[in-house]
Amino acid sequence: MRKLTIVILSLVFCSSFGIAAEGDLKVGFIYVSPIGDAGWSFAHDQGRKAVEEMTGVTTSYVEAVAEGPDSERVMLNMARKGYKVIFATSFGYMDPMLKVAKQFPDVVFEHCSGFKSASNMGNYFGRMYQARYLSGMVAGAMTQSSILGYVAAFPIPEVIRGINAFTLGAQEVNPKVQVRVVWTKTWYDPATEKEAAKSLLDAGADVIAQHQDSPGPQEAAQDKGVYSIGYNTDMSKFAPKAHLTAPIWNWAPFYTQTVEQVRSGSWKSASAWMGMKEGLVDLAPFGPMVPEDVRAKVMAKKLAIIDGSAKLFAGPVKDQKGAVQVPTGKVATDEELLNMKYFVQGVTGTLE
Repeated sequence: MRKLTIVILSLVFCSSFGIAAEGDLKVGFIYVSPIGDAGWSFAHDQGRKAVEEMTGVTTSYVEAVAEGPDSERVMLNMARKGYKVIFATSFGYMDPMLKVAKQFPDVVFEHCSGFKSASNMGNYFGRMYQARYLSGMVAGAMTQSSILGYVAAFPIPEVIRGINAFTLGAQEVNPKVQVRVVWTKTWYDPATEKEAAKSLLDAGADVIAQHQDSPGPQEAAQDKGVYSIGYNTDMSKFAPKAHLTAPIWNWAPFYTQTVEQVRSGSWKSASAWMGMKEGLVDLAPFGPMVPEDVRAKVMAKKLAIIDGSAKLFAGPVKDQKGAVQVPTGKVATDEELLNMKYFVQGVTGTLE
């Protein structure tokens, strides 16, 4: 669903696109899963609702759209119906969107998590690893066994980078931490994800984190009487006794800003990779079990990330085999982060 790209996504603008819409601007959204997933698509739909509240803008969405030909059909239908901005929120929509964009040069297309672009098509994503690091600090402070479980979707750079950031954050407060990873090869499969969490709990983990779109892993943690770290949105209602916090998305600022740029005629095709500073990623509220000293330490780190004084993935960073991946005195570049294909020391698991 959301494979990470192998090129740098930064705020570097490409060619301009001068479209100043008159009257109501029709904006379409395409989701790979149901908006009721409480995760990835739900988070994007909250951003759509913010756009819907803009004066002179109407929105629509299609959910559970399969990647490939089905997505191309949906995009074509939107473009033919007069939608002037179309957001597609899954990696597998990239090539179909590029194809449709060439057919409708007067429509603005935006693709989430991809890397291809055109004069009327941009791409965007978020620096979720920043929030992952903070959630790792919480998990590292709350574990008693120093074993953290991580239920992960697919072994791609996006997910690997998040696991590594989580591990480094946990190690900042608890150097003895081990993070054990289980791959589900799913984005949204509550039953499979819950079973994966159970296997980690059986192996001694007393905090379960996840890169999954369902609350299944958190429910497994609550059933076991231990803690959990969520993802995508604040899922605390599904496991209130377990939920410590979660790295979450806030797509509203990007979506509303993009639509306003289109309406004013100032939109430009860009590759955007934004983070906490821009408000695109954040940390969900802490559960009541998180002590005040832990909260204070994490929030101080958050402010340091925002003002740039905290450099995540600063050397020395070693991989599982002890090889130096980021030397002392260096900080991993965006290109290195986007192409990350190794686990840091402290992670137990394979990259398959």
